[in-house]
Amino acid sequence: MAIKGITIILYEKFEAGKDDFGKSIYEEVPVEVENVLVSPTSLTDVIDQLNLHGKKVIYTLAIPKNDSHDWKNVKVEFFGEIWKTFGFPTEGIAELIPLEWNKKVMVERYG
Repeated sequence: MAIKGITIILYEKFEAGKDDFGKSIYEEVPVEVENVLVSPTSLTDVIDQLNLHGKKVIYTLAIPKNDSHDWKNVKVEFFGEIWKTFGFPTEGIAELIPLEWNKKVMVERYG
């Protein structure tokens, strides 16, 4: 049996213009990303992130090697809920990792 991830929705941010003060205005566009692994975060990681950043990590996402989306501080949707990634994704050297995923990012409950 092969390991297969789920399809999640990533809300990519695109600059839609500028306001009257010259500050960028962004729009979010939903994009489906296939084969993302979702795993509960370990208790140690939950405590560490809560102590360091004040964020309660719920899940860790494993991102496929061929993915080029920006995963920093964006909304994602899976399991019928909206989540938000935080921090920088960690990435391994794709050629040295035997499976299909080489990045991971943590998510917290959003809203």
